[in-house]
Amino acid sequence: MADFLYLASQSPRRHELLAQLGVRHELLLPNTSGDVPEDAEAIEAVLPGEAPSRYVQRVTGLKLDLAVARRARRTLPPAPILCADTTVALGRVVLGKPLDAQDATRMLAELAGREHRVHTALALQVDGQRRLCALSTSRVRFAPMTAAQIAAYVASGEPMGKAGAYAIQGAAAQHVQRISGSYSGIMGLPLYELAQLLRAAGMFAA
Repeated sequence: MADFLYLASQSPRRHELLAQLGVRHELLLPNTSGDVPEDAEAIEAVLPGEAPSRYVQRVTGLKLDLAVARRARRTLPPAPILCADTTVALGRVVLGKPLDAQDATRMLAELAGREHRVHTALALQVDGQRRLCALSTSRVRFAPMTAAQIAAYVASGEPMGKAGAYAIQGAAAQHVQRISGSYSGIMGLPLYELAQLLRAAGMFAA
């Protein structure tokens, strides 16, 4: 078993959380030139009637499929490959990354004063035959937010590129009344579930 893993994610938060656990890792990201094109937008499309928890697990699996093929094409040394995906759900409605400031404003207005769920799925390709998966679900309640508060947060730029148009580790924390579940999972990499997968893969002490 390799003493490191490949992280198939561009998220700096996931990189930091892996480092927090002391897990050696290398990034395994799409190459913008000279590689097979990967249609991330198509992968992240929600299927009709798809439950948010099922959606995030399906997308994570598809992203891991791409990462496995990416490693094989580049003939990199064998090692486990980790992929994760996070989605925010208001009821059965998936709130993905905002398209623009107006979309971010809409999402935050919908979340304000209400409780929502944050689902983060993990998938770890251990070898050619074994794939380990886990799902973390947390609840987050936002306090009511004024239009001015929402506008100020959107103007900061932080909501862009974030599922549900917020980052719990950022300025949005001032509006979070309570959470139930995994704080690291809300950030994008649930460390308890990750440690369980790494133990099952033989990378952590049992």
